Amino acid sequence: MAFFPASLETLVDKFAALPGIGRKSAQRLAFHVLALSDEEARSFADAILDAKSNVHCCPVCQNLTEGELCSICASPTRDKGTICVVSEPRDVLSIERGHEYNGTYHVLHGVLSPMSHVGPDDIRIKELLVRVAENEVEEVIMATNPDTEGEATAMYLSRLLKPFGTKVTRLAYGIPVGSNLEFTDDATLNRAIEGRTEM
Repeated sequence: MAFFPASLETLVDKFAALPGIGRKSAQRLAFHVLALSDEEARSFADAILDAKSNVHCCPVCQNLTEGELCSICASPTRDKGTICVVSEPRDVLSIERGHEYNGTYHVLHGVLSPMSHVGPDDIRIKELLVRVAENEVEEVIMATNPDTEGEATAMYLSRLLKPFGTKVTRLAYGIPVGSNLEFTDDATLNRAIEGRTEM
């Protein structure tokens, strides 16, 4: 027996299909949308359609943009000789928040994951190789997550980039600022010791 009208059930299903949204959260979102005025609901729907039709991948770095190039690739002040490789567009935002990095990016739109049937042809590896081959790239920084898939992707890319003679580096991993050593796992401690720097 259906508790909700079919159109409401469909809306709940659509929200539940989003990553990180469970059934209860989907129901809350659906009820919130129903409570919106017609104008607010139309504006919400228009925002989705507008983003879907106008946002595309930058032809250089594969980050999301509305323009011909993304703002980072178009900037004359960015160091074009350094490329930071990230898994997803949201990773660019994370690094940019630090205001330390001044190079460019390359967004893979995923990582290698044999268990999920994601191979080298399913992510933007080819575009990275073309960039390195056709431009004077001094360093490629691997900034994929420090999990199994992220590490495998970084290792795979470093092997592919070796023939170009470009320096390939990996983000340092270690103990988070403000944490205690007694609560740090062995793998993180080992990485911190390996990646220690001179003071």
